[in-house]
Amino acid sequence: MKKVEFSPSLMTMDLDQFKEQITFLNDHVGSYHIDIMDGHYVPNITLSPWFIQEVRKISNLPLSAHLMVTNPSFWVQQLVDLKCEWICMHAEVLDGLAFRLIDQIQNAGLKAGVVLNPETPIDTVFPYIDLVDKITIMTVDPGFAGQRFIDSTLDKIVALRELREEKGYRYVIEMDGSSSRKTFKKIDAAGPDVYIVGRSGLFGLSEDIETSWKTMCQDYEDMTQKVLS
Repeated sequence: MKKVEFSPSLMTMDLDQFKEQITFLNDHVGSYHIDIMDGHYVPNITLSPWFIQEVRKISNLPLSAHLMVTNPSFWVQQLVDLKCEWICMHAEVLDGLAFRLIDQIQNAGLKAGVVLNPETPIDTVFPYIDLVDKITIMTVDPGFAGQRFIDSTLDKIVALRELREEKGYRYVIEMDGSSSRKTFKKIDAAGPDVYIVGRSGLFGLSEDIETSWKTMCQDYEDMTQKVLS
């Protein structure tokens, strides 16, 4: 059975328990998801490259930056300088920039990802799909936690899996948005490699991070009938 990876979205964590939660999760997850919003691409402002520096002080796990910004060129070099392992950019703002920014990231020994909004078709990334290391499918409208899960987005995950197998592409497939007990079964059927988990799936389940983690794992196992190793 393919192993599922959960990547906590640190935008939704309890910052009053920042060190406690990160210290616990270091032993249970493979990476962290860090949303960077500029207040223009989405009407919200969240984490920043500074936050990545703070996480680095207490974790050696790979960090994946999700750039919800109108000008990715402004942010990419900052993240390259921080050696952020994954730098993921929205396809909707990459027209005329994709090849240069992908090269900039990968030439620094880092991994380049692309993110698709719910209404953006996968053929948008076909010109450079053979180059990217990760494709993230938004299963909610971007910008705020707690959005409605959009079931039709799962078809894109299935299509990307089939295309990867057919063409031999190397990208990891990630889903982002409302991953929780209510949606685990249908997400599992689509088969992404990485689940981004936020407040509804992890951090909001208990004030205690260990209890939250155990509850999330049990929820996944109950809904999919699969045992997490």
